[in-house]
Amino acid sequence: MTLSKELVAASTIPLVLSLLAHDDSYGYALIKRIRELSGERIAWSDGMLYPVLRRLESQGLIASYWNKAPSGRRRRYYRIETPGRQELDRLIEQWSLVSTVFTRLQKESPPCSN
Repeated sequence: MTLSKELVAASTIPLVLSLLAHDDSYGYALIKRIRELSGERIAWSDGMLYPVLRRLESQGLIASYWNKAPSGRRRRYYRIETPGRQELDRLIEQWSLVSTVFTRLQKESPPCSN
C-alpha cells in the first residue's frame, strides 16, 4: 500500500511533533524512525523534512541545537518547545475526531467496491 502524498503531507507535522515529544532527535533519525514505525510504508526525504523542521522552528514550536551524535559526528538536534506540545495536543484532538468519524462510518456501512 502506498500512502497518498496528501495524507503524508497532512500527517508530517503531527508525526514530527510526536517524535520530538518522546525525545530530541536529528533529521535523519526522524526519517529512519518514521520508516521503522510505518513498516517501511512512509519514506520521508531530506527535501521534504528539513523545510518542515525549519518552518516549525520559525513558528517557535521546536528549537534546534548542535550536539555530537553517538557516532561522534556533529548534528543539528531538534526538541519540542511548550508551544509545540500545545500544538501537538490540538492536532491529536483533531486527528482523533477524524479517526472516530471514519470508524463510525465504516461500522454503519462499509465502502462500496466497484
